[in-house]
Amino acid sequence: MNFIFISPNFPTNYYHFCEELKKNGVNVLGIGDCPYGELTPECRGSLNEYYKVDSLEDYDAVYRAVAFFAFKYGRIDWIESNNEYWLEQDAALRTDFHVTTGFQTSDMKKVKYKSAMKAYYKKAGIPTARYLMVSTLLAVKTFAEEVGYPVIVKPDNGVGASDTHRIENEEELTAFFERPIDVPYIMEELVRGVVCSYDAIIDSEGHPIFESGNVSPMNIMDIVNDQDNCFFYMVKNLPDDVRDAGRRTIAAFEVKSRFVHLEFFRLQEDQEGLGKKGDIVGLEVNMRPSGGVSPDMHNFANSTDVYKIWADMVTYDSSLYGQGGEHYYCGFGSRRKEHTFRRSHEEIMAKYGPHICQEGPVPEALSSAMGDYMYLVRFKEEDELFNFIRELFE
Repeated sequence: MNFIFISPNFPTNYYHFCEELKKNGVNVLGIGDCPYGELTPECRGSLNEYYKVDSLEDYDAVYRAVAFFAFKYGRIDWIESNNEYWLEQDAALRTDFHVTTGFQTSDMKKVKYKSAMKAYYKKAGIPTARYLMVSTLLAVKTFAEEVGYPVIVKPDNGVGASDTHRIENEEELTAFFERPIDVPYIMEELVRGVVCSYDAIIDSEGHPIFESGNVSPMNIMDIVNDQDNCFFYMVKNLPDDVRDAGRRTIAAFEVKSRFVHLEFFRLQEDQEGLGKKGDIVGLEVNMRPSGGVSPDMHNFANSTDVYKIWADMVTYDSSLYGQGGEHYYCGFGSRRKEHTFRRSHEEIMAKYGPHICQEGPVPEALSSAMGDYMYLVRFKEEDELFNFIRELFE
């Protein structure tokens, strides 16, 4: 099997996906814009061959790299980055090289555009926020009056909470229209809920072979816009209603042979048209793993190895490596360098060292959304995790 992995060096932990593929006997071929000599020894060791391009943004250059590998090794069986940023390019490469083990260009609208996702959530029987594609000022004012302020405005095809705005009144709405609008934006009613996720590795029949999930008590939009500290955590056990919503969403989107991160709201109060307090509401789908260190967090929370499970899915369409070990709450807490904290890093390490699984700087490319210095911790009880976070951020 010939597997091309795009950008195997970033995020820095993603070489583990390649490493496990290689252990399974797969011919792992990397394409990236990092010089070979600057790859970590672990990343280099996870690849059978590496092709450096000047820029991964240059589609022609990446195309030529794939063509070179196809000429040298024969038919390419998989092309994947497991990265939201390259999702559309991955699909274009698969389409151009007739690689059928993944999304094609024709699939991109439903998995990248927030407005297009709505129909599939409806097919799954999961409510979503009312929305309007931003057009004229009059139209959005009418919509905002109908659903009530505040409203949320964001790019229809966007990553995370980038360029997402909470608009509180008509004055702020008018000010939004005074800025250049060069991409399609979607406006939605505000959902009063906490974000939670369904994370899964799906086989070729659309069945999950690994399931987990996280909760984000802090609003990612506020973290990005206000440059606040960041906190989210993997749950000890996936709630049944989230599992059910995730599986129905997988079926509606006809997802196969992928690692996915599906986001939902859990309503914090009754909300007309959406449901009762505690109900699940659709937010958006992400057809790749939750970013950054999240795969490591799944491992710590579930006493497992999602890199191996994913590689087994690719190689064997199943995995015997399960979730039978002890489960924990695994939290991500990160501080902003411009903030001053009561407890020093040394004090945090001295008190919580046995619970800290990883700690260190957040890569600059991720720091806008995820803070500057992170701690991954795990506890058996949820209140222990929350006590740690309170002390970390105080």
